Amino acid sequence: MRVLVGTDLEGVAGVVAFESQAYSDGRYYDQAKRLLTAEINAAVEAMVEEGIDDILVNDGHGPGAVWYEDLKPPARLLHGRPLASRQVRDAVEQDYDVCMMLGQHAMAGVATGNLNHTQSSKAIEYIKLNGKPIGEIAQFALYRGASGIPLIFLSGDDAACREAEELVPGITTVAVKQGLGRNSAISLAQPVAHERIREGIHKAIQSHRNAPLSPLQWPAPYVIEKRFFHTDMADMAAAAADVERVDSLTVRFTSDDIQELIYR
Repeated sequence: MRVLVGTDLEGVAGVVAFESQAYSDGRYYDQAKRLLTAEINAAVEAMVEEGIDDILVNDGHGPGAVWYEDLKPPARLLHGRPLASRQVRDAVEQDYDVCMMLGQHAMAGVATGNLNHTQSSKAIEYIKLNGKPIGEIAQFALYRGASGIPLIFLSGDDAACREAEELVPGITTVAVKQGLGRNSAISLAQPVAHERIREGIHKAIQSHRNAPLSPLQWPAPYVIEKRFFHTDMADMAAAAADVERVDSLTVRFTSDDIQELIYR
C-alpha cells in the first residue's frame, strides 16, 4: 500500500490561533510547524509498523508548515511554493493507493470549529459545490477521488472529524482537540494526541485492507460558488473569461472536470 498524506496546520493539537501560530510571520509559527511535524511522525511510525514504506507527505498549508529537519523516514516531502502544475502533481500522486489528512480543520462558518476557514482565512466567506457548502476536506477528497484514491483517515479538531465522517462514511478519524470557538480549543496533551493518531492509523489501514473504502466521487456537472469577504477579491476572480459574476462578492465556475474546478 502506497500512502499519500495531505497536511495542514490549523487542526494540530496545541495550535489555536491564526495570528501567532498559523500565519508565517506569527511569533509561534516555527513552534506550530514542529507540532505538526511531530504528529506526522506519529502517523509515519504507525504506517511503518503496518509494513508501508512508500509515504508521500504533501505540505498543504499555505506558506508551508512541515519542519523538514524533523521529518522521519521513510516519509518523503512534497513541498514548495508556488505549486507545480496540476499535470506534474497528478503524475506524481496518481499511483498512490490511499490518502490521509493530518492537522485538518473544519470548513468556514462552523461555530465551534477551531480555526475554521476554507482555503483563505482572510479572503473567502464560503465555497459551495452544487449548492452544498464544502471545505478543504471535500476539496482534497474529491480531487484525489477523481484519480481513484480513497480518503481513509483524518486527524484534526472534533468539528473536522465530524465533517469527514459525513463526507466519507467508514473513514477513521482522530480528534486531537475539541474546538470551543474559532480561536479557542481544548487540546490533548501531545503524547496522548500522538498515541491516538498511531492507534487511528493502525485502525484505518487494517479496516481498509479488510473492507476497502471507495474514492469520494460526485456526479457531474459541477458548479462552484465562491463568496469573498471583499469586493476586490471578487473583482480579481471575475476577471477570467469563464467566470460568472453572481453579485458584488460572489462568483461562479462550472465544469464537468472536478479536478479542474475544485481549487479555483
